[in-house]
Parts: sequence; structure tokens; C-alpha cells
Amino acid sequence: MKAPQKHPERSRLPTSRARQLFRAFQEFAQLEAAGGIVLIAATVAALVWANSPWADLYTELWHTPVQVGFGEFTLVHDLHWWINEGLMVLFFLVVGLEIKREIIVGELSSIRKATLPVFAAIGGMIIPALIYILINREGPGMRGWGVPMATDIAFALGVMALLGSRVPISLKIFLTALAIVDDIGAVLVIAIFYTGEISPYFLALAVAFWVLLVIANVLGVRSSIIYALLGIGLWISFLGSGLHATLAGVILAFMIPAAGVIRSQEFLRHTRIYLDEFEHAGETDKRLLNTQQQEALLAIEETAEQVQTPLQRMEHSLHPWVTFLIMPLFALSNAGVELGTGFFSLLVDRISLGIIAGLVIGKQIGITLAAWIAVKTGLADLPEGVSWTQIYGSGWLAGIGFTMSLFISSLAFGNEPGLDNAKIGILAASITAGLMGYLILRFRSSPQENKNME
Repeated sequence: MKAPQKHPERSRLPTSRARQLFRAFQEFAQLEAAGGIVLIAATVAALVWANSPWADLYTELWHTPVQVGFGEFTLVHDLHWWINEGLMVLFFLVVGLEIKREIIVGELSSIRKATLPVFAAIGGMIIPALIYILINREGPGMRGWGVPMATDIAFALGVMALLGSRVPISLKIFLTALAIVDDIGAVLVIAIFYTGEISPYFLALAVAFWVLLVIANVLGVRSSIIYALLGIGLWISFLGSGLHATLAGVILAFMIPAAGVIRSQEFLRHTRIYLDEFEHAGETDKRLLNTQQQEALLAIEETAEQVQTPLQRMEHSLHPWVTFLIMPLFALSNAGVELGTGFFSLLVDRISLGIIAGLVIGKQIGITLAAWIAVKTGLADLPEGVSWTQIYGSGWLAGIGFTMSLFISSLAFGNEPGLDNAKIGILAASITAGLMGYLILRFRSSPQENKNME
């Protein structure tokens, strides 16, 4: 009698914990991919609108004054300001939550796992910045050196989604981790290099709100309302401090608790007890529940609340709003550039050329070279099932800067003429990088190819 053979696929099934993380990443990637499509639609709409007979209406809309507050505590700014300085705080809050999650349980949770995306991201930030500086070292656009450093994860994953099974999940995870490290770099660049004159009073007030957030975290406060109120106070403090207000979102994210009150096994044990109580409390086919059934059901709801972490709950609830409302609104209000007859002159300006060269040339070279160095020196391993051609193709996709690049360009140039040049460069580079990345991954890579560079 033959011994039973192990099923070849079953032996490779992930553990329960790994399966949960895998499923969570798939949901995240699908949401980002869908958001990328909406973002493209908003960008096209902005460009068409800004170059249509109704272009004046486009400009007037975003300069419509909006008043928020009451009495002496009132902020009056135009709609464009509220999107860039207000709603984008929520974008940075979600970015911060994603960064914290990746550091705790994701691709950045161990040195070995994090090395490859960290090396690749650093290479993909330094090389583009240096290329931009070389082109603009003697011009007025020097302040925009941070613009080509960014990667737009929504657009990049959106392009990958079009490739289907040609792109292994491990490559998507690599690109996501790389983009998150890229976001960390962008946040640091904004905090250090794109700040105004510092106000000691408001800075002290911001520190006070941060201390309150630390205390709430240490005490295990789980109320979203408490964190929202303290976050608003932190945001107002940042507005007056000289530091960019959106950084309040990242700081708030790191103060959100990342642990549940009870563990998963405890949740399962308690829930089974309450389900038994529910089953034996009376007939289950009646339209209304009896008192014992209601109590058991409320206990299950409370237990489900306790096993969830505030970080995951907040990220899950905010992510769709950021992906399908805030980012498209940002694109709609910021991507509208009047092309006209001066389009070519804008395109060949030093600022535009620096951004295009940085995102299109610098990103793919910096990412591929840094990843190759990390693997060849033994500091990191190439992800399973991923080829060097696919790493190179993902380096091209990382050249889609868009959202973060537009945001940094607005900080670098304000309302100066260089802003339109930067927008043209970002759009041209993102289209080129996205198209080339798609073509490389579609026609020049194979899931079976996994040969190291020699």
C-alpha cells in the first residue's frame, strides 16, 4: 500500500496569519487600482475643462471663498486652499496609517524584508533629485528639486492591474512597499525643506496636542472622536506654526493605537460562547429577538469591536473616501493647465525638463541600480517569482509621480509661473513612465524569468 502523497499545491499554502495579510493586501491593491482609474478620469477632466470655452469657470470655481468656523474662530480661504491644506490632511493621515501598518506587520516589519524596497526607494529618490538639480542648478527652478522624487501608488497599481496575471503578487507588494518608503521620504522632504517661518507659539501648541495624543495612545483610548478632536487641534496649530499643515495627518496616524483590546483567539472563544447562548436562548425563526438573544448579539458586537485595532478600523473607513473623493478632487483642482500655443515652450523649460528627466530616467535607473546593489551584496533577496526585467519595469511605473509630485510642486512654486511648467512636466513624465512600464511588463517580462543580472 502506497503512502499518501502530499498535494504539491497544498504544501505551499500560506499560514492563517499570512493568508490574512495576503487577503488584506489584495483588497488594498484592488482599491488603489480602481482609485487610479478615477484619478486618471479626474485629470483628463481638469485638462479638458481648463482648455475649454468654460476655462474661466474652472478658475473661478477653485477661487470661491469658503468660510469655516464661528465668531472669532473662523477660517476664510478659497476652495483650492481647503482641498490642498484641509482635505489633503486626510490623504496624509491614510499615508501615515499605511506606513505604520507596513512597519508593524508588512514588508517593512523586519530588516531583511525591508532592505530591498528601502534601497530601491532611496535610489529612486536620490538619482531623480540629482538629475533635476543638474538641469536647474543655475535657474529659478532650483526649489523644485523634490518634485521628481515621488511615486503615485494609486496610478502605479492601476497600471499593474491592467496586466493581470502577468504581474506576480510579489512584484505588486514590492512596488507598494517601495512607494510607501517613497512617501516617508516625501514627508521628510516637505517637513524639512518646504516650511515657512516658524512660530514658536504655535509650534509649542502643536507639541502640546502631540503630547495629548501620546497620552491618549498610552492610556489605550480607542474613541475615534477623541483622536479627531485632538487631530483638528494639531492641524490648526500646524497652520500657524510655519510647518506644512498636512504633516499633522502623518503625526496623528502614528498616534493611533495599533493593538486590539483582545487577541484573535480570545475573540473566537468568546464569540463561540455567545453564539451558543444565542442558539439556546429560544427559537431562532421568529421575526423579533428575545432579551437573551439581544444580549448575546450585543456581546458579540462588543467583542468584535474589541478585537479590531483603531488603526485598521480608521484606515478601512477613510481609505475609500481618500481614494474616490479627495484624490480625484485634488487632481481636478490642480491638474488643470492651460496648454494653448505656449505648450511647447512650457515643455522644454528647465523646470519641466528637470522633472521629466528625473521621473522618466532617474526613477528607473535609481530603483534598478539600488535594488541590484542590495541583492548582489547579499543584503536582500529578489522576491520569489520576480525577474530583473520586472524590477526594471516597476522602476518605470514608479516614475508616475502625479499626486505627491503635484503637491510638492505647489509647495515649491506657489502661484509663481514655474508651477505650470512643473505641472506640464509631471503630466508628461507620468504618462511616459506609465506607458513604458506597462509595455515592458506586458511584452518583455515573463513570470518564469528569474535570472540575476551579471
